[in-house]
Amino acid sequence: MPTVGRTRPKPALALGAALVALTLLIVTGLALREYGPGDMGAGFLWGAAASLAGAGVMAWRVSRRPGSATTFERAWTRTGDERDDALLTRSLAVLGLLAVPLTGVAAIAIGLGARAEMVLTLLLVAEIAVGAVAFAVVDRRS
Repeated sequence: MPTVGRTRPKPALALGAALVALTLLIVTGLALREYGPGDMGAGFLWGAAASLAGAGVMAWRVSRRPGSATTFERAWTRTGDERDDALLTRSLAVLGLLAVPLTGVAAIAIGLGARAEMVLTLLLVAEIAVGAVAFAVVDRRS
């Protein structure tokens, strides 16, 4: 279901971009491991590894088995049609609208004495949940 006129990314360019991203993630993780508080570097590296594994699974499913790829996978990898693109755009707009108030609540919680690590973890989880719910609701309504 590709969009008319959309070209596929060149494999060498995609591989180069992936290697640059992987290098940046590793350098950032090692810097956090050396200079960050507690286990921040290890947590960053594990989170990056899980994210890269998920992105790899999505890319594999979309490229090898496009018929079994979900709407989210097609939209996120930019291989879907106009409906998939519009669905992702609208759900990310909802996430963007709610990100500012969520961040404000997190700042207030930190100001009132909550531990910053816990507040930022909950902020990330809340934003992921808002994005998932927004995608599901927009997908259901359209």
